[in-house]
Amino acid sequence: MEMEEGAVIQHGETSVSKAPPLPPPGRRSVIVSRLLSVTDIVLRFLAIGGTAASAIAMATTSETLPFSMPFVRFRAEYSDLPSFMFFVVANSVVCGYLVLSLPASVVHVFRPRARCSRVALVFFDTVMLALVTAGASAAAVIVYLAHRGSAKPNWFGICQQLTSFCGRVTGSLVGSFAAAVMLVTLVFLSALALAGRA
Repeated sequence: MEMEEGAVIQHGETSVSKAPPLPPPGRRSVIVSRLLSVTDIVLRFLAIGGTAASAIAMATTSETLPFSMPFVRFRAEYSDLPSFMFFVVANSVVCGYLVLSLPASVVHVFRPRARCSRVALVFFDTVMLALVTAGASAAAVIVYLAHRGSAKPNWFGICQQLTSFCGRVTGSLVGSFAAAVMLVTLVFLSALALAGRA
C-alpha cells in the first residue's frame, strides 16, 4: 500500500517504504572483483604509456652545445652515463612485462574468482615496482647533480648550458615515477581482490 503525497501518519500507523533489494553477498563480491579488474586494466595501460614514454624520451636524448673548439665538441647523450642506461633498460623491461600481463588482467574480468593468476600478478608487479623505482632513483641522482651540482667535489651543474638535455631527462623521470605509483596501486588492488575471497 503506497502513501499519497501530503498524507499524514497518525499515531499508531507505520509507513513502510521498499528499498531496492541488494544483490546476494556472493554476487556483490563478483561485481566488486570485476570492477577492480577493469581498474587494473586501465592502470596497466597508463603504466605502459608512462614507462614507454620515459624509455623513449631518455633513449633519444642528446644535445650538442653550439660553441666548440676545433678538436673538441661538447655533446651530452644518455649513453654517457650508466645510470641513464640502466633507467632505459629498467623502463623497457617493465613496459614489456606490463604488455605481457594484460591478457591475465583481462581474464580476471571474465573469471573474477581466478586466484593463482592474481597471486602471480601481485608477485611480478612487486618485482617490477622495485625495478622501475631503482631505475628512476638512479637517474634522479644524476639529474639532481646536473641541475644543482655539488660544491665539495667542485662539480658544476650543466643544466644552464644543456637545457634541452636536462628538460627531457627530467620529463622522463616524471613518467617513470608516475608508473611506479600506478604499480603500487596495482599491487594494492590485487591484494584487495585476493583479500575479498579469503
